[in-house]
Amino acid sequence: MVQIQSLILLSLCYGAFAMPSPKNNEDVNPEDRKFALDYLNKFYIMITKSSKTFAERIKEMQKFFGMKTTGKLDTDTMNMMKAPRCGMPDVADFSTFPGRPRWQKTSLTYRIQNYTPDLPRRVVDDSIQKAFNVWSQVIPLRFRKVTRGSADILIQFARGSHGDQSPFDGPNGILAHAYAPGEGIGGDAHFDEDERWTNNRADFNLFLVAAHEFGHSLGLGHSNEPRALMFPNYRYVNTDNFRLSQDDVNGIQVLYGKRRN
Repeated sequence: MVQIQSLILLSLCYGAFAMPSPKNNEDVNPEDRKFALDYLNKFYIMITKSSKTFAERIKEMQKFFGMKTTGKLDTDTMNMMKAPRCGMPDVADFSTFPGRPRWQKTSLTYRIQNYTPDLPRRVVDDSIQKAFNVWSQVIPLRFRKVTRGSADILIQFARGSHGDQSPFDGPNGILAHAYAPGEGIGGDAHFDEDERWTNNRADFNLFLVAAHEFGHSLGLGHSNEPRALMFPNYRYVNTDNFRLSQDDVNGIQVLYGKRRN
C-alpha cells in the first residue's frame, strides 16, 4: 500500500547488478557501503532515525520491498538498491503526503516544456495524455494540455542539475521525479534525459514512468505492493488497455473520490 511523506520529490524500476554476497556488513567494500548509505539517506530518510544502526536501516528497506529482513547488504539487497527507480522516498504502508495535499479543482492543465529526442513529438504527446487518462478514468479530474503560459503541471526532460536542487544521476538510476500538489513547482514532473525513452518494452517506457509520476503529482506516495503502478521500482508491463491496480485506485480515490459516469 502507498506511504506518507512531505512535499519533496519523487520517480521508478527493475535492474540487476550481480556481486558476491557478503557474509555480513563488515565484509562489504567501502564503495558499496557508501552507495547503500546514500540510497538509505535518499529514500528512507523520513522513516529512519539517526540513532538506528546501518543494519536496522537495511531491514527497513528490505521490509518495504518484501524481502527477507536480514539487515545484511547481500546480493539481492544491492540488486534492489541499484535498480532504476523513481526519485521519491519510500515509506511503508498506503498513504499520501503529510496533510494530504490535493488539487482543489476538478480541471487541471499541463504543459510539456520540452521534448526528448528519443521519440517523435506526437508519440510523447500521446504517452503523456494516456498517462493522465489512467487517473481520470477512476477519479473526477480532467486534464487539458496547453502549449504556452502557465499550467498546473509542468513537464520537462533534463539532465543532471536542472534547477530544483534534485539533480539526476545519469543512466539507469533515478528515472524521474515529481512534486506533490501545490503552488510553484507543486505537481511538476521531471524526466531524466540521460535515459532512453521508448513507447515499447525496450529501455524505459515513457507512458509507464509518466503515469507513475503523475500519481505523485496528484498527491500519492509510493506503494509497497509490487503490482501497483506506484511501486517505486520500474518494471515493464503490457501497456495495451492498461488499468490501475486496486491498490492504486484505493489510494487515489481516498484523495478525490470516485468518478461518476
